[in-house]
Amino acid sequence: MRESAPSAPNEDSVLGRSMQLLDAFHPDDDALSLAELHRRTGMPKPTAYRLLQQLVGWRLLDRHPTGYRLGLRLFELGQLVPRQQGIPDIVSPVLTRLHANTGLTVHLAVLDGTEVVYLHKLESPDGPPMSSRIGGRMPAHCTAVGKALLAHAPSEHTHTVLDQGLRRRSPRTVVTPALFLGQLDTARRHGYARDDEESKIGITCVAAPVFDAGHRVVAAVSITARTHDVRRASSVRAVLLAAAEASQRLSAPSAQHLTSQGRDRAFAG
Repeated sequence: MRESAPSAPNEDSVLGRSMQLLDAFHPDDDALSLAELHRRTGMPKPTAYRLLQQLVGWRLLDRHPTGYRLGLRLFELGQLVPRQQGIPDIVSPVLTRLHANTGLTVHLAVLDGTEVVYLHKLESPDGPPMSSRIGGRMPAHCTAVGKALLAHAPSEHTHTVLDQGLRRRSPRTVVTPALFLGQLDTARRHGYARDDEESKIGITCVAAPVFDAGHRVVAAVSITARTHDVRRASSVRAVLLAAAEASQRLSAPSAQHLTSQGRDRAFAG
């Protein structure tokens, strides 16, 4: 029996409102008060309080003297994701060598709807400060990993990105559809994509796609440097070689069932 397409999320449902509360937490947050959660979500305080108690009961949140914290159960569930994806474990040696050879920050990311999700990050001690983190998200249209993925993903993913609009993240973000599509064409021809201060001024990234045995894109690997770091120019070849080796590893028979899971999850959005 053919599965029906997933329905659009209902933000007014109990689950939708619960997700709004969980999504209100930012990476630098510790505990959030009921008043702050009300401010961030716009949810009536009685409704928010009732849902917060249920989330505490499920251990998705913890009650703290100063408010609510993300709970241990979320961490436990999050730890299962890399095991289901399989990709980080398989390509980790490649990322480690890329990090050692370039001295730059290395990322591994997958596509989820119009965003990229970072599965792995190896930080450079002298690298620029970045908001990226394992499990974190960024818009696909202004990141090198996002453009490397979109350049080889089914066209409907690019259409979805364009339909939602190319929002400006920095003064250099490309927000014109024709220019953005030109970037994807260039990424396909050259084998890698660039982010020249499009996500943040002072930061440049280069990314290359990673493919499975069926030559379907499943991830992207990147290096990140300060814009004027001379190492970034010499690292393009290193990124291409790392992506090619990662593709070989993911094409091995023992890895193919894991990459099929990862592809299904990555393109589920």
